[in-house]
Amino acid sequence: MAERTALTVVLAGLVLPVWTCSAAVRRDTDKAEVLLVPTFHCMSIYWSPAQGSPQRKVSVKFRQAGQQQWRDGFPLRYHPVETAECKADYRGSLVNLIPATTYDIALSLDGTDEQVECQGTTWCEQFPLGSVVKIPDRDTPLVVDQSGSPDGYVLFDGTDCTIDTGNRDEIGIGVRASYVILRGFTVKNVKEHGIRLFEGHHIVIEDCDISKWGSEDENGWGKNYQACVFSNNSALNAVVIQRCKMHHPSWDTNSWAEKHGESTHPAGPQTVVFWNSEGNHVFRYNECWSDDDHYFNDAMGAGSNGSYRGFPGADSDIYCNYIANCWDDGIEAEGGDQNVRIWNNYIEHVLIPIANAAVSIGPLYVWRNVSGECYSPPGSSWDMTHGPFIKMGYAGGEQWMTGHMYIFNNTIFQRDGNGAGGLGGGGRIIKHCTTRNNILHVRPQDGYSIAVSRNHADNDFDYDLISAACPPGHEKRGQKGVPQYVSEAGFDPQTRTGMFQLAAESQGVDAAEVIPNFCEMTNGDPPDLGAHERGTGRMQFGVRAQFPPSGALRTIRKRP
Repeated sequence: MAERTALTVVLAGLVLPVWTCSAAVRRDTDKAEVLLVPTFHCMSIYWSPAQGSPQRKVSVKFRQAGQQQWRDGFPLRYHPVETAECKADYRGSLVNLIPATTYDIALSLDGTDEQVECQGTTWCEQFPLGSVVKIPDRDTPLVVDQSGSPDGYVLFDGTDCTIDTGNRDEIGIGVRASYVILRGFTVKNVKEHGIRLFEGHHIVIEDCDISKWGSEDENGWGKNYQACVFSNNSALNAVVIQRCKMHHPSWDTNSWAEKHGESTHPAGPQTVVFWNSEGNHVFRYNECWSDDDHYFNDAMGAGSNGSYRGFPGADSDIYCNYIANCWDDGIEAEGGDQNVRIWNNYIEHVLIPIANAAVSIGPLYVWRNVSGECYSPPGSSWDMTHGPFIKMGYAGGEQWMTGHMYIFNNTIFQRDGNGAGGLGGGGRIIKHCTTRNNILHVRPQDGYSIAVSRNHADNDFDYDLISAACPPGHEKRGQKGVPQYVSEAGFDPQTRTGMFQLAAESQGVDAAEVIPNFCEMTNGDPPDLGAHERGTGRMQFGVRAQFPPSGALRTIRKRP
């Protein structure tokens, strides 16, 4: 049975608190309803107005409850997908919101009199506690089977607790419960997964340190998809993984130059693996890294890439993470990608920082991420600098490339030509993609900042800074050249912070298109291209990071 969750629904303009299944399917009689699905900083919006059509967009306005002034949100595009997983004809997100805050939201269908107003409240970052279970050191798995409630989570306090099974047991912690918090555990020396979520929802995993997980397979590599946090429960929803260190598996992954059985596709350990879950997860402020002899397959991801689910699941956020050291994808967000949002991550030493092959429902939003150096470990027989910044293309066939994606204000940071390639490499297929305000500075040997293919369809590439070629007819208001950064630009591995602001004389300064709710004016100044707006603080990633909402950013002077 699908888990029941509280959602906000609007019927004919009347706000009604209702209970519905989180896997509910839209019916024809539901067309006037609005479904809102919140996280800490975002709000998914679903609406199927009766007069919806490809020629009409839905305009979005929002404001904090009690305020007078409305702000523009990013418009919603009509795009029904024939699957029960698709929640509405119009789908989209509000982003950069403040936690524990109620917002008024107004939707209007362009060219008609159809409009609705509703309210939604973002998640609170302080979870209510009901009871606390203090866990001491142990050498056997911890079984979590005591559920809390929405009004009182059960906190399993693992502060100063180490779970070390000596590789005798498959897992360190097994969860069969809901409304629980796992805090402060050190988990190591397990044969399969550090933490396995067998069933449940509203699960928080925070401040944990997980290492030395997994087993060797018959080929001498780590077994595929063994993870720090693992689940193959399709009903899993509302999992928060935050401020965790996930590093150094017990076994290595093969590179693309090495065989794992009959295939050279990397196969081995990962940090987070959720198979086809219900979604509404948040993975934030984590650090995922390893050494040269213990690489991941993907850092975060799973399978069923050619499907209407995949990883991470609908209405999910991945932000402010530090990710490194994998032979394939840093973040593998592939499959449905229905209101999936990826922002403010720093990704280095991977083949492909962000993978999106394919996006079947959408929309997928990718903004203000930075990709750093992507060279291979010393002595490797595989050159990691083959990979694009964002994968594009498809898994399982072009029929899955049916969802929209928006790529805004990202930065490919090149240093000595060891950074990532462009969008889709040289010739991968791209469909239903809009880019704006990105710095697509590719390696000197690369010919394309955006891949060129005769099979491209329904794309809009513009306002980007490109150092190489792009598809003909695009980037009419883009710029061609190489960015110049401030003198202190780069990533600090000790503090997990970065400076990626453009120098005052660089191309891309004050050249960005204003994008409602994503990239806005700063005290009257036009925004810059790339991930890091001038005049703001250092970008933060990992366990000490904190994401500021856009309202805080607008209070900072852009220039002295």
